[in-house]
Amino acid sequence: MAVTDQAAGAGETVWGEIQGRTITFPMVVTSANIATVLFTVPAAAAAALVPGDDFEIVESAPGSTQLIIAACDYVENPWGDYREVNLGFLAKPVGGAPETPGSFVYRMPVDQAFTCEAGNRVMGFPKTVEQITTEYGDEVVVFDLVFGGLPTLRLTVPRVPPDGPPARVAAVSYSYLDGVPYATTLEMDMGSGIVADPATVGVELGEGPAADELRSLGLPTVPDLASWGEGLAAVFHLGHPVASPGAAHRGSPRP
Repeated sequence: MAVTDQAAGAGETVWGEIQGRTITFPMVVTSANIATVLFTVPAAAAAALVPGDDFEIVESAPGSTQLIIAACDYVENPWGDYREVNLGFLAKPVGGAPETPGSFVYRMPVDQAFTCEAGNRVMGFPKTVEQITTEYGDEVVVFDLVFGGLPTLRLTVPRVPPDGPPARVAAVSYSYLDGVPYATTLEMDMGSGIVADPATVGVELGEGPAADELRSLGLPTVPDLASWGEGLAAVFHLGHPVASPGAAHRGSPRP
């Protein structure tokens, strides 16, 4: 349980310790390189990948929702200089107001053990330790994900220059923490380097369950939008449980 610790500084909260390291909020990321790619996918196929009964897909058009793939290379982060691939959808708590959409990330592979344990225990994020590599070229950036020992996803994004300063966006990420629906609020920079032709984004799928899930959503296909940014910043806040109709019948979310 998080406790306020005056020694942490005004406005800061100490959650506790993991592997001998103090977890403090707000957690400030000072530098990250991030590719954000959006796809229109069938809402029913997306709903099949969201566990539990407390969150529902938000449709971007009748019968459709947005799949958001965020490939992150964290350069300066209190939880490590790690790589991460987020696979998630627009979602909100069941019965929540239309203005409460956020994202539900159904897979969040990372390549370091500390951030995996911290993300699992503190935020309920579905992090697993996998092999993720990043190759920077003059024209493109390539993220390779090997999930469960199987080559799963290769994402190639043009390394477009910024078109002005990044935009700071407030967001919420939904999850289950110890079986309880949970929300983590954050503010994150969005890179201003917009890929002019989304067809130049490469999406290659390999083997295994994670690749098969993306195929069930209709990938590989041309994304709706893609952006790239370098030296981006973010602030993560200590999360909180969210009310939902299922809370009164609490059980473990289905796998």
